[in-house]
Amino acid sequence: MIKWGIIGCGNVTEVKSGPAFNLVKNSKLVAVMRRDAAKAKDYAIRHKVSRWYDDAEKLISDPEVNAVYVATPPSSHAEYAIKAMKAGKVAYVEKPMAANYKECLEMIKVSEQTGSPLYVAYYRRMLPGFLKVRELIETRKIGKPLHFSIRFLSPPHSDDFKKPLPWRVIPEISGGGYIYDLGSHQLDIIDYFFGPIKEVSSLVYNRSGLYEPEDFASAGFLTENGITGTGLWDFAAPEYLKEDKMTITGEKGKIEFSCFGFTPVKFVRDGISRYYAYKRPAHVQQALIQSIVDELTGKGTCPGDVISAARTSKVLDMITKK
Repeated sequence: MIKWGIIGCGNVTEVKSGPAFNLVKNSKLVAVMRRDAAKAKDYAIRHKVSRWYDDAEKLISDPEVNAVYVATPPSSHAEYAIKAMKAGKVAYVEKPMAANYKECLEMIKVSEQTGSPLYVAYYRRMLPGFLKVRELIETRKIGKPLHFSIRFLSPPHSDDFKKPLPWRVIPEISGGGYIYDLGSHQLDIIDYFFGPIKEVSSLVYNRSGLYEPEDFASAGFLTENGITGTGLWDFAAPEYLKEDKMTITGEKGKIEFSCFGFTPVKFVRDGISRYYAYKRPAHVQQALIQSIVDELTGKGTCPGDVISAARTSKVLDMITKK
């Protein structure tokens, strides 16, 4: 039985991940932690968790906890994951893997030294729509893959105009701007489809002046197996330009899909369009968590790996020219 403790039981854990730990086989959520003791207690009561803490180290040292889910902002992923692994416990961290590539490498090093498994919450690798895209690519329904494109344009969030600013646009906490929070998912799924990106050229810019990091990024990519790609991210776009589309083109067809919208996957070949619809699961991390538990209990494998997760952080650092 994998007995989980959560460090940072904030919004992301309310629906996306938290309830899933008690829904997958051979898994149980036994402890939660938040620096605000009242909020930690409230979370534990609402989610029927037996213990709560306001100190991360107390949760890590809890003898019943054998796996730690780090759901804090990226700036503390490495710190808590390393402490958990050194305590002999499994570490599962939110994405991006860490605030920068250097921290990712340190996490991998500690995992190798301690033998403690390390996982990253790139859960799209287990969602049906993305698995369908991968199947269409691997079975050559579009012929030989040639190019991928990422387009994500969004107007500013209402919180971007308030003080204090949201942590996602404070580089010391998030690692960078919104591209670290959202672009990480898109770049990870590209890595899952095509393998490592080896070359990046980019232009980054802050047009809105709402916060310090870039709100615009344009990039060109080349994968190790010769597939080209482009990315366009604009987090201060006019409402009418709002867009969330990824496109895979091949010699004989193309695939279009949304990274965040759970809209049907569109497959086009010979002038004929086919659509594959999939519902948004109640808890989007559940399938990935099940695969982690299955791997830990010797009943399966997890499609994610920390080497590729670290590569995604490296690509983010290259785009933003860290």
